Parts: sequence; structure tokens; C-alpha cells
Amino acid sequence: MQRVAILGAGGAGKSQLARELATRTGLRIVHLDVLYWRPGWTPPPPDDFRAVLAEAVAEERWILDGNFLRYSGDPRFARADTVVFLDLPRTTCLRRAVWRALRDRRRARGDLPEGCPESLELSFLRWVWNYPRNNRPNVVARLAALDAGVAVHRLRSQADVRRFLAGV
Repeated sequence: MQRVAILGAGGAGKSQLARELATRTGLRIVHLDVLYWRPGWTPPPPDDFRAVLAEAVAEERWILDGNFLRYSGDPRFARADTVVFLDLPRTTCLRRAVWRALRDRRRARGDLPEGCPESLELSFLRWVWNYPRNNRPNVVARLAALDAGVAVHRLRSQADVRRFLAGV
């Protein structure tokens, strides 16, 4: 396990899993939110994000935490040797996202860029709620298309996450 991509809805636990894996493996974490968002939650020009993503995955060892699957030519899946999909229930993700926003509303988070404070936006909550319908099919299709040499872990519960971590 040298290059790990972690996917899932907001609140699924991507950043927490990335931190746990980094502790166990010594791999560097790359939070895609930090690479993607500009201050004030402003999206970058697509070519800018493609360039920083390509630079991140060119490294030999990493954990990528985040989605942003709408960009063509995404190099992370060609380089990843492990992909973890946190396919948790939407109610779990929504509860965690709300709790995190309340808990961190006045604190900086390392997995968010400067100038993008934690908040409880209705658009984000809608994205979390609609993730199973709008985003999960794309993730499942990408996982099915991966090279046979890529270890794919589809974790559907916190117990699955604990078992996965115990095996690392």
C-alpha cells in the first residue's frame, strides 16, 4: 500500500481514515479540498486543478482524501494501488457532517484550505443526502473499471472500517 485514494460522501470519514492510514503507513496525506478550493469556497479553473492533482499523484507515496471525480483525465486511478470507497449510509454521513460543522465552526481544520471555514450550508447537506443517487453510481463504475492489480475496499459500515484498519 503506497498510493491510496479514498472516496465517499461528505461525513463518511475520509479525512479521519486518511489520518489513521497515515499514522500506520507513514504515507503523506493530500486533502483534495485543500488543492481544489480557493478562499471563499471558490472553485478553480479546471486546468489549474488538473495540474495540481497531476503533481500530487506523480509522487511515489500518498493518500488522496476526496472526490472531485468530474474532471476528465483524472490520474489518481491510474497511479493508485489501493482505493477505499466509504459507502456508508446517507443518514450516517449527514449526521457526521452536521456534527462536524457544529464542532469545528470556530476552528481551522487541516483538511480545509485557508479562507474556507467550516459551515453548515444547505447545498452541502443536499450533496451529502443525494450522494447515493448522484455520485455513487459514478464511483461504482470507476471501481469496476480499475485494473485487476488495484486493491479495492468498499466499506459499508464503521465495523468494516475498523476491520480494514486492523488489517493494515
